[in-house]
Amino acid sequence: MSSLVLIADDEGEIVEILDAYMRREGFRTATASDGQQALDLHASLKPDMVLLDVRMPNRDGWDVLGELRRRGETPVIMVTALDQDLDKLQALRIGADDYIVKPFKPVEVVARVHAILRRTVGAPDAKVLRVGPVEIQLENYLAAVITPDGRRRLDLTLTEFKMLAHMARIPLRVFTRAEILDACFPNQDVQERTIDSHFSHLRRKLEAAGAVGLVANVRGVGYRLEPDACP
Repeated sequence: MSSLVLIADDEGEIVEILDAYMRREGFRTATASDGQQALDLHASLKPDMVLLDVRMPNRDGWDVLGELRRRGETPVIMVTALDQDLDKLQALRIGADDYIVKPFKPVEVVARVHAILRRTVGAPDAKVLRVGPVEIQLENYLAAVITPDGRRRLDLTLTEFKMLAHMARIPLRVFTRAEILDACFPNQDVQERTIDSHFSHLRRKLEAAGAVGLVANVRGVGYRLEPDACP
């Protein structure tokens, strides 16, 4: 399942922008408009990451950050208009993982979220990835489809395994053929149309094992994994 990002900010426009960019990258999202709501959602949803504004009603960001640190180690990126060095130092002292100053580029926020989650929840370092009914064991190069009827191991080629594992790290994100070539065929002279052949074989094996609809072709762009499409 993709990582859940909690966006806590009382500026509706900021929330909408961050929410759209996060979802486009394949993250699940939840939003809060004040500090207390952020803490309540954190307790109930257990998000993988919190994007936290400093100036919010009903407990400001500093107070929320302190409470989050007392609860555990959920990664937090402070997103604020305060750009003084003392504010940044305070954020890091209390326990923020990163600090982004408004106005910001949404793509930069996304990049920092990816970077921190790689270090914390391990998205590409995790030993086991799960997307829909598919379980991928990275160290053993094994993949299986798990359904109510049982567990069916997938007989994948190394290339098919690499493509599936690469996309499973960010479900729902659309990967272009060029991106897949760079990630799965480094330093190899492979044409983009070859990707379509590999995906055709991969999709057939997944569907035969019960993961129907997992691999989706986005016309004119590339491919993505759709966990919710699987029965």
